[in-house]
Amino acid sequence: MKKILFITIVSLIAFTACKKNNPVKTIENLKAGIKGETTASAKYAAFAQKAKEEGYLNIAKLFEAASKSESIHAANHKKVLEELGAKMEDFTPSFEVKSTVENLQAAIEGETYEVTTMHPQFLNDAKSEKVEKAGKSFSWASDTEKKHQQFYTRALEALNSMAENTLPLEYVVCPVCGNTYDKASIEDKCSFCQTSKDKFIII
Repeated sequence: MKKILFITIVSLIAFTACKKNNPVKTIENLKAGIKGETTASAKYAAFAQKAKEEGYLNIAKLFEAASKSESIHAANHKKVLEELGAKMEDFTPSFEVKSTVENLQAAIEGETYEVTTMHPQFLNDAKSEKVEKAGKSFSWASDTEKKHQQFYTRALEALNSMAENTLPLEYVVCPVCGNTYDKASIEDKCSFCQTSKDKFIII
């Protein structure tokens, strides 16, 4: 009887520990993040093509840089997800391409949602479930999206003021965290992950 009771208690402890160490919310958030970042990457690439067609080459470069950045975020999330023993389901990105003015507004709204609502929740869940690598990946994405939001806002203002040609024509993207810079104002090391600037990707 004592032996049965001991086995039951040990099994219960093992089950509880297993349940406690299973970061359900963070896994769901990583999957949502992968879907969102992958879709954003494809969407911004399409927005870049539309900007080129409309003659806005500077804005096209911004969209190209952001597209690359988002793909890095997606890859980072996927790596953490797989380390947690989970797998991302197949999906097809869905989005709509309109005029460049409308595309910029859509990009601003998307980044604003991520910065103010989505990422704060993801970060809270990762902290609560003690998944440090997910927290780092979400932080890198969130900090970068704040910069994208600012880039898009300036781009829309320039476009509305018929001053699109005053915007940067080259950007650089950190290959580790996706941080995005105007090429004219890069730093010796990435301010988010400390990667050396000689490794930056020029867009």
